[in-house]
Amino acid sequence: MSVSKNNKKIAFSFLKKCSLNHRNSLRVFIENRIKKEGLKTEELHIIFCSDNYLLNINKLYLKHAFLTDIITFNYAEKPGVISGDLFISIDRVKENARLFNTTIIKELHRVIFHGVLHLIGYNDKTDREKKEIRKKEDLWLSKYGL
Repeated sequence: MSVSKNNKKIAFSFLKKCSLNHRNSLRVFIENRIKKEGLKTEELHIIFCSDNYLLNINKLYLKHAFLTDIITFNYAEKPGVISGDLFISIDRVKENARLFNTTIIKELHRVIFHGVLHLIGYNDKTDREKKEIRKKEDLWLSKYGL
């Protein structure tokens, strides 16, 4: 994977169709949030896919046999740099939007921000960590205007 061909540090790929408008402003927003966390964006690839595609990745790489909305792969080789892939299931995003009574657009951005926060170093294994990452997601959604 190479995103540098377009001179963009953040690239989007669509293996499943989804509506993501204002990609350039989203790129700028994410890069600015990463800077505010004291890090630099090297390369970030956000791939939108189906449940089945993500389930296969989950089984193959993480040995998990369940559906999820996002899988984050961190490729950073040096501290202070963000480099990774975010695989996002559009099917899960739509289902979660229904379950949580929110819009698909807001849920899609929440999941994108969630993945970026993982690359920054936020975790969600404990209740305390879940609360902290959710608070940060909410802050970013608010700052992004959602």
